[in-house]
Amino acid sequence: MLTIKGLTFSSQKTLMVKIGKEAKCAFILNSISGNEKHNLQVNSQEDSQPTVHDLALLTEQVTGVPVSFQKLIYKGKSLKEMEQPLSTLGVKNGCKVMLIGKRNSPEEETELKKLKVLEKSVEQLAKKIDEVNKDLREIQKDFLAKNNQTEALSQLDKRIKGTAEQFMKILEQIDAIILPDNFNDSKQKKKGLVKKVQAFLAQCDTVEGNIGQEMDKLQSKNMVLAE
Repeated sequence: MLTIKGLTFSSQKTLMVKIGKEAKCAFILNSISGNEKHNLQVNSQEDSQPTVHDLALLTEQVTGVPVSFQKLIYKGKSLKEMEQPLSTLGVKNGCKVMLIGKRNSPEEETELKKLKVLEKSVEQLAKKIDEVNKDLREIQKDFLAKNNQTEALSQLDKRIKGTAEQFMKILEQIDAIILPDNFNDSKQKKKGLVKKVQAFLAQCDTVEGNIGQEMDKLQSKNMVLAE
């Protein structure tokens, strides 16, 4: 367990976090609305040493700065490896860690939540690509009886096309989210999500092409056997 004490040095979304020796210490944040004081402790999620991720989660709870938009700095170096224990980075009682980030407005948080919901849908849908690929590899390795391969490939073709259609629908939902110019975090999130969906659509095209090749090979073999 580590306890932290923080103090901002400006109103420009930059604050300092100090790892303190006390069992409980105040985290003081000078924001536009005034001073906020919180009693905080950095606890690990499991029976292990607190990690950068533990610190980032706690910082998000207190400051409202999302983990994905935080930049934690210790001795001039960014703490990027979320699963690393703070102790291995030299962060211990008495050390200071700087956080650079900003709170989002309630309105922007609403839009971010919409994008996060869509992101989860994308991640779940991506698993279907892996499933189709797995089934295709089994056919390529002749794990399926020859007389069943044509129907199996046809079903895989339908599945991957259906998956691509679902990705397109999600892409339409993302495009339908109109963001004000000042919602920078949401715009960044939206842009990244669009790229992710486009990458999965490209994977769908590749898989569909591979299925088509297997269908052509099987058709050629059947024609030879029929002669």
